[in-house]
Amino acid sequence: MTCAVAASMLFTACTSYKNVPYVMNSDSLAHVIQAMELYDAKIMPKDILTISVNTEDPKISAPYNLTIQTNATSTLNNSVTTQASLMPYLVSNDGTIEFPGLGTLHVAGMTKNECEHMIKERLKPFIKEDAKAVVTVRMPNFAISVVGEVNHPGQFTISKEKVNIFEALALAGDMTIYGLRDNVKILREDAQGVRQYHTLNLNDAKVIFSPYYQLQQNDIVIVTPNKTKAKNSDVGTSTSLWFSATSILVSLASLLYNILK
Repeated sequence: MTCAVAASMLFTACTSYKNVPYVMNSDSLAHVIQAMELYDAKIMPKDILTISVNTEDPKISAPYNLTIQTNATSTLNNSVTTQASLMPYLVSNDGTIEFPGLGTLHVAGMTKNECEHMIKERLKPFIKEDAKAVVTVRMPNFAISVVGEVNHPGQFTISKEKVNIFEALALAGDMTIYGLRDNVKILREDAQGVRQYHTLNLNDAKVIFSPYYQLQQNDIVIVTPNKTKAKNSDVGTSTSLWFSATSILVSLASLLYNILK
């Protein structure tokens, strides 16, 4: 009987351990070579873009760089200075922006490099080739959210505009021991507004080949708790309810005793 119990406990411990580490079978991929293109985020409706056009002569590119005036307060002398910064472009629901001198441009679905190349081509009739125009597109609002069984849930802005699932979890302080590593959900909305759930198994090293390994802007990573955490939550709730009910009964009994007395 004792041996059976010990064997059962050992089996349970081994099974639990297998659910904790990431990419457990990575050795099996040691000789696997899979060519994959470097990830480049695609522009989506409601994205915010900053677009700068630079030439050797700033006067040539000036009409294509709309700026806004912002106030900055100095902490040294408490003075307020006015600074010029590039005006952000909000991508409309139909995937377009209004660009000075070029009019309506459809940018949704493009990568940043594709968008830069398209704008540069459109500017050729207005900017001489020897001016050497350089177009730079950035997405300052590239952000993802991580919620559930992680140590520091929240929304995180990604300055490099590229983040994979493990980097996202690292930003959130990693999963707690109660997080289901084989059932991580990603909530994603496409350019047409269609929302879908995708599941990743982070115990499996093949997750690096998943098309959802690299996160897109506005993705929500959801880490669900395992059964142990769920049971502990039920115990806490039941105990609180029991104490509340007991407290009410004691109060009623005390009140009845005082009335009858």
